[in-house]
Amino acid sequence: MSMRYRGLALAALLLVAAPASSSWAAGQDDALRPEVGKPLQAAQGLIKQKKFKEALAQIKKAEVAAPLSAKETGLLEQLRGIAAAGTGDNPAAIKSFEAAIASGKLAQADQLRLTQTVAGLSYQAKDYPNTVVWVKRYQEAGGSDDATLNLLGQAYYANADWAAAAATLNEQIAAAKKAGRKPTEAQLQLLVNAESKQGDTAGYQAALERLVTVYPKPEYWGDVIQRLLARPGFSRRLTAGLPGEAKALLDQGFASKALGGGPEAERQKRLLALADQKAVDDQKSIDDGEKKAAAGNDGVILVHTGLDYLGYGQPQRAVLLIEQGLTKGALKYPDEATLHLAIAYYAAGEKEKALQTFRSVQTGDAADLARLWIIHVGQR
Repeated sequence: MSMRYRGLALAALLLVAAPASSSWAAGQDDALRPEVGKPLQAAQGLIKQKKFKEALAQIKKAEVAAPLSAKETGLLEQLRGIAAAGTGDNPAAIKSFEAAIASGKLAQADQLRLTQTVAGLSYQAKDYPNTVVWVKRYQEAGGSDDATLNLLGQAYYANADWAAAAATLNEQIAAAKKAGRKPTEAQLQLLVNAESKQGDTAGYQAALERLVTVYPKPEYWGDVIQRLLARPGFSRRLTAGLPGEAKALLDQGFASKALGGGPEAERQKRLLALADQKAVDDQKSIDDGEKKAAAGNDGVILVHTGLDYLGYGQPQRAVLLIEQGLTKGALKYPDEATLHLAIAYYAAGEKEKALQTFRSVQTGDAADLARLWIIHVGQR
């Protein structure tokens, strides 16, 4: 995956290459000799007409007048680079622009723009090591065009240097945040891929979370949740034992026609029937369970009963019971109970209390889920 470099338009390159009028005439300090200046003027006119091959012929006439001064070399190579780029010969254009820069006779602004151009053309030519060199030179010279600077991470990635790509992208994303700008979706996608390629599980998950934070598309949310749930050793306790919630999700799926059709229709209908029966059985015992929980000495049953009420759409009741369960203590997994309490707060419309409670979850798989909930709640 990579972002397409938009490059400099030919018209912009023409402006870069246009020599100052005071330097064309012979007889002035550091001026062009007539045998060089006249064919270069002709080449410039032909370039403006997009007659690039004819322009190259005029440039060869100027080149015959060797040895060229540094000033003559700089102007000649600028024009030759533009003409070569116009014919689609990027390698020749890169060589000429590099020679023009090396002449040391370019105005600072022209040198910066040609440095930018060499970086872009190198990327288009798939010369990724050279892209890295010239983007860095552009950056060190004070260049600030985002499309050009972003080529650095892309070039590292395209050259299979995953670690350098990830480090560069992390720096650029952090700089964008500091400046109050959103990183681009393509930057974040590339970071996700770079972390994945180098096998950095933690970095990969963090990159996915950054992506879904800034661009909360359903497919990104699906990916980040699925990756977390599929992680080796992830606690099944956080996704099991909630018949009311299971029934609600299945009912929603059938109502939206996301379920109940296609080759899996019969299996999905059997799953719904099973969820219906489990929900009926669960509701018969929920009141008795609450009474037993209140009379007990630990909070485990209270928390589980609160989760049942949450699954049946009674978040206020769930909040009360889970709070009581946490107060009684004797919980083997208190952070998981706290996570569920935060979810109940959110379902009950207490957003700020929910966020505060999510932030208090600091350990285990519950902390990873709490972090995703914080992102989700912040987007509402």
